[in-house]
Amino acid sequence: MDVLPHEKQINEYIKTIEHLKKQNQDNPLFTAEIRKLEQKLEKLKEKVYSELTPWQRIMICRHPSRPHTIDYVTNMCESFQELCGDRTFGEDRAIIGGLAKIQGVKFVLIGQEKGNDTESRLERKFGMLNPEGFRKALRLMRMAEKFNLPVVSLLDTQGAYPGLEAEERGQGWAIAQNLREMMRIATPIIVVVIGEGCSGGALGMGVGDTVGMLEHAYYSVISPEGCASILWKDASKNVEAASALKLNAENLLPLQVIDAIIPEPLGGAHHNPEVVYTNIKKFIIDQWQILQMIPPPLLLEQRYLKFRKMGQFAV
Repeated sequence: MDVLPHEKQINEYIKTIEHLKKQNQDNPLFTAEIRKLEQKLEKLKEKVYSELTPWQRIMICRHPSRPHTIDYVTNMCESFQELCGDRTFGEDRAIIGGLAKIQGVKFVLIGQEKGNDTESRLERKFGMLNPEGFRKALRLMRMAEKFNLPVVSLLDTQGAYPGLEAEERGQGWAIAQNLREMMRIATPIIVVVIGEGCSGGALGMGVGDTVGMLEHAYYSVISPEGCASILWKDASKNVEAASALKLNAENLLPLQVIDAIIPEPLGGAHHNPEVVYTNIKKFIIDQWQILQMIPPPLLLEQRYLKFRKMGQFAV
């Protein structure tokens, strides 16, 4: 597993403990010493992970072993039937979507997928959607509305794909149409930010009745590097930008940009993915049980007001 800079001391402790265990398997004299080192390791972990900076948390969010949409589909769903294409241009591999069953409840699940190796990351454009990806998401949400199925949307992208061909096929219009139409989809929409939630790429699939966010995910109008390039003309000031953007879950919850923080294991989701699968599954089912009781007209009104009241205005 890749070791992040703030985890180097933790990793050295782990290596020392493992070495002592291998060298002294049958020597009871070292058992007490190993136990002391393990206690120190736990205290060190608590200290390091309680003092993380916003940029360090972004590094956790971008860890190559962090679970992606395909991992959640595999580990949360009893069944999943993928549906492809936007019926206009083609299939966008940056988004996975289809019919899912979670704890016996049928959902339409859509999610942005980055890939897990060089080949798949290139194929999926690192989770950056083309216009056909947004149209595919909207097609599946309209299908969910038609068959009275709730929608689960998993966000994990650095933004919409910025290539010339995406602009030629109407990238801006595709995102704007999704923002408008998701306000009108008369079925519950549950959004979960599982990783990076950047710009219109995330918001184009992020309009919902409830928005949950993993503890070390981030949700922002722009990436820290993009912000630094614009404000300071220097992408290397990404650390300062990460602090200024207030993009972590605990910053966004009081502003009502998100509705819940979903806990991760100590150090991030990649340390114990099973915990995160369980926590997100519980969040989805709990929210569905609440939202299914709300009549569709009231559901749409509440969704509209939820997004209209975001921000502060001075008259």
